[in-house]
Parts: sequence; C-alpha cells; structure tokens
Amino acid sequence: MDNRIDDLQRSEEELKGLYTNLRFRYQEYQNQELKLDMSRGKPCPEQLELSKELLTILDAKEPIQARDGTDCLNYGGLDGLPEAKELFAEVLSVSPQEVIIGGNASLNMMHDTITNAMLFGLPGSELPWGRLPKVKFLCPSPGYDRHFAICELLGIEMIIVDLTPEGPDMDQVERLIAEDDQIKGIWCVPKYSNPEGITYSDRTVDRLATMRTKAKDFRIFWDDAYTVHHLTDQPDELKNILATCKEAGHPDRVFMYTSTSKVTFPGSGIGVMAASEDNLTFIRKKLSIQTIGPDKVNQLRHVRFLKNAAQMKQHMEKHAAIIKPKFDVVLQKLEAALGDMNIATWSKPNGGYFISLNTLDGCAREVVAMAKQAGVTLTHAGATFPYGQDPRDRNIRIAPTYPSLEELEKAIEVLCICVQLVSLDKRLSEPPR
Repeated sequence: MDNRIDDLQRSEEELKGLYTNLRFRYQEYQNQELKLDMSRGKPCPEQLELSKELLTILDAKEPIQARDGTDCLNYGGLDGLPEAKELFAEVLSVSPQEVIIGGNASLNMMHDTITNAMLFGLPGSELPWGRLPKVKFLCPSPGYDRHFAICELLGIEMIIVDLTPEGPDMDQVERLIAEDDQIKGIWCVPKYSNPEGITYSDRTVDRLATMRTKAKDFRIFWDDAYTVHHLTDQPDELKNILATCKEAGHPDRVFMYTSTSKVTFPGSGIGVMAASEDNLTFIRKKLSIQTIGPDKVNQLRHVRFLKNAAQMKQHMEKHAAIIKPKFDVVLQKLEAALGDMNIATWSKPNGGYFISLNTLDGCAREVVAMAKQAGVTLTHAGATFPYGQDPRDRNIRIAPTYPSLEELEKAIEVLCICVQLVSLDKRLSEPPR
C-alpha cells in the first residue's frame, strides 16, 4: 500500500487545521506528565499471579526428588529431569531424547549454542566458526532485537531478509544460502513472530528443511517462544520443523528453543532446547564442562504445576483472558484514529506478545521520540532490525501486555496523535506538486 496522508484529499488549509488540533491534544497529554512504559513485552502482575502456586508446590518436609529418584537439591541431572523432558517434548512434538532442559531462559541457550559454534564449530563443521574469515546470519526482519544482539556481540555479519505473511522471503533465502558458504545460520521466530505476529506456512517450513545450502554446517535457530501463547480459541498451526528436516535428510539442520518465561515467571522460568541426537551430544559435552547441573528444583516445581500439555493449555487460556482485551483496545484505537488516513498499517496477531505498526517511511524514529516527550516509552525505532537500523525507518513494536487497560488506552492515544503529527509535518513540509 502507498500510505500517503495526501490520500485524504484534504486541502492545505484543512491539513493545517488538523495539525493545530492535534498539537493542542498532544500538549494536553504532555501536561499530564504521564509515565507509561511499553518498551518490552513483559507479563503484567495479574499474569504473574496465575503462577504463584509454584512458590509453595514443593513440600520441604518431603523428599525433593524426581520420578527416577534424582535428588533435586544435589548435583547432577546435566540435561534435565526425565519428567521435564517429557512435558516439553509434548509441547514441541518431539521425543524426550531430543530435549535438553536448561536454566531460566532459552535466550541463554541460544547464546551458548552460537558461542560454542564460534569456539568449536558444530557437527559437520570443518573449522570453528570463529576461525573463518567471516560468519554471516540471515535475519528475517522485522525481528527480535536480542537475536541480533547476539550476532553483533560475536561479530557475526547480519543480512536482512524480508519477512512475508508466510515467513522469510524464501526466494531470497534460497538464493543467498546456495551461493555463500559464509552464511551459517538463520534466525526464526516461527509462530506469532516478534513483532509481526505471523506464523510460518507449511510451504515455508518445507523449503527451509529441503533447501540446498553451500555451508555444510548451516543451522536454523528456531525460537518457538510463543508456541503456546494463543489469543483465540482458533490458534495458528505450525508444521514441525525437526520432523520435516529429518524427512528431508537434514536431521542436524535445526536447533529448536522455547521457554516458560511468559508462561510462569520471566525471572525464574525454564529454557528448553530440542535437536537431533548428534547436535545434543555436542551440546552435552560442552555442558559437562560449563555446569554440574541446572536448577532441578525449578524444573520439578514447573512439572508439578504445569503437569502436561493439556494442563498448560488451560493455564495459557487464563493468560489470554487477561491480555486479549489489551490487544483488542490497541487494535480498536489504531483503527479509530488511523484507519481512514492511509498513513499507517498494523498487524492483527492471533497470538504472541506484540503488535507491529508501520508508519510512513522516515517517520518511526520521530514518532517514538515524540511519544517519549509525552511520557510514553516505546521500544526504540529500529530495534526490530539488525544493528538497530530500520532501512525505511517505519517499524514500531507495540507491547500491550504490561500496562493496565487504562494506561494502555492513554498510551495508544498518544501514539496515534504522534503518528498523525509526524505524518502531517512530513506532508506539509513537502514542496507543492
């Protein structure tokens, strides 16, 4: 869509009148001295309350033991309790033998996997990645800023790949991956992606699994963070990437990750990795040096609280009941304020934690800065692209979950005013045609 404010068919005088009115409303919000933060996708207090039972579910008077007799208070259990593996194998539709349970965050497991690849290589590597002249990753964008931060930290060159409604632009991916053996990986948030909220199509999963790669040790880093985070009773379906890679004769191609960071407590959840036997053997060898064992107490209490995939589904329905009205408020206000102006588009996700807003090109940074001046803190513009640079300066990530409904209404009203003001200013500053 060619989103231009002059599609309103208004005269210069009308646009200036609209601008003056919006400026007055903006000043009114500035006078309120708001302090509203929507910079990160955090669960709200009401969501955290849903998991308070975790704090008392273990009885100190009874042995704190796993099903196989493992003493969860002592050393050992390098790659996770058997019942924890079974729970998350069910969630990810893999076998328990293909699962490692880690500490409180899957991001840590992703960081360690790539760091190990840089230091030692991966199964199929001829050299450690860090000894190569250059290492590159494909980064479907808009995407997750913390993925990009890992690459930037480790000196991995990032290549932007367009994100389509079906996932990464696979024509781009297949062309790049077939011709350059320095491309070692691709980041994927395949379900309710951050921030676009899209779910990869079956065709995209098939193409990722079957594509010809010039690098023998190419890996897909499949961050399935929102796999159980549905907002409706008709959730998106995602094809199983590990099974598809196996069928394609590339069982080692993918590392899958998920966590309970937004299921229970972000500060004390469980990180999970799933992969082929060869990949996990490699990881376990490195883990045996890095740690004598993860937090098994936390694993045990999560298993006893969540029990199984069906119980987790019920738990996540309670989350949805809290946050779905917040998503609805954002979408309603965006539509009411911007729907007929042709200056912005936005996603309407079926799950996950974000709404992605695209302004006119060249406006996002100014919108975010202007909102900040009115007391509304958003994720900085550019964060959803490698190196923090949005080539079109248009994408803004909206995180509706943490604020209260009342705070959210004000924050989105301010955001909409800022989008209109910046767009009008851009239009009015253009030379006459």
